[in-house]
Amino acid sequence: MVLVAMLLRGKEIADQIKQEIKNDVATLRAWGVAPKLAAILVGGDKSSVVYAQAKERVCGLLGIEFLLYRLPGDVSEQDLVGLIRSLNEDPQTHGIMIELPLPRHLDKARVLESVSPLKDVDGVHPINRGHLMAGTVGLYPATPQSCIAIMRLNGIEIEGKHAVVVGRGETVGKPLISLLLQQNATVTVCHTRTRDIGRLTRQADILVAAAGRAGLITGAMVREGAVVVDAGINPTESGICGDVDFESVERVAAAITPVPGGVGSLTTAFIMQNLLQAIELQQVSRMEAVR
Repeated sequence: MVLVAMLLRGKEIADQIKQEIKNDVATLRAWGVAPKLAAILVGGDKSSVVYAQAKERVCGLLGIEFLLYRLPGDVSEQDLVGLIRSLNEDPQTHGIMIELPLPRHLDKARVLESVSPLKDVDGVHPINRGHLMAGTVGLYPATPQSCIAIMRLNGIEIEGKHAVVVGRGETVGKPLISLLLQQNATVTVCHTRTRDIGRLTRQADILVAAAGRAGLITGAMVREGAVVVDAGINPTESGICGDVDFESVERVAAAITPVPGGVGSLTTAFIMQNLLQAIELQQVSRMEAVR
């Protein structure tokens, strides 16, 4: 039997979220708060420049101020952390992003941990990772949030389903495991040391590919009628592709996210949503400080 898979597109959902954010930004500005996002780019990595420029465009459309700090590739860790700390202390800057990758001479963990957890719109600070694990209020990474949203807002039930996540990376895989558990899914995790991955992926009601390997998931690895979420972004000569071999998987899946046009379409919207939540958390923190 050949199924016609439902395409889980992200653009319409992203547009809806962005419109809500635009309205919230207008309200904040009426109250005298001008949301501001600062991004720090070290060196001239071409992909990082493109991503930063994309965020700048979205900020402009939503009424959010955007500042890009471009630092030389040989900047010292002391100077970089000094800039981050100055932004932490600036009450007019509400969110801070560190564009990755960083040059090898910089300690990525130390740099990311120097960002205030209240301004960490990427959701990578250990305190925010703790909130994610505990299911408490914090700033969560954007791509895992996008994976959940693209299913829920397309009417796909997650609760009670067997979700298999292929990939255990810090950016997507690990955070996504916690979010799926919060949705009451039963979660299995596969990675590079897993033997016979196909045996496990064929058991999935929901299969999420987040390994960073182009075409890793084929139709033979997917149970008929499964939901397949492709969180991979792999550069090709003609653009980007995901971790899923779309043509073969589309024939057996009930629903599938395309790349591009799927999960990635939502990530910037969730970063902006995190910025608004960061403003709220900062206001609560200031109120608690004066009690």
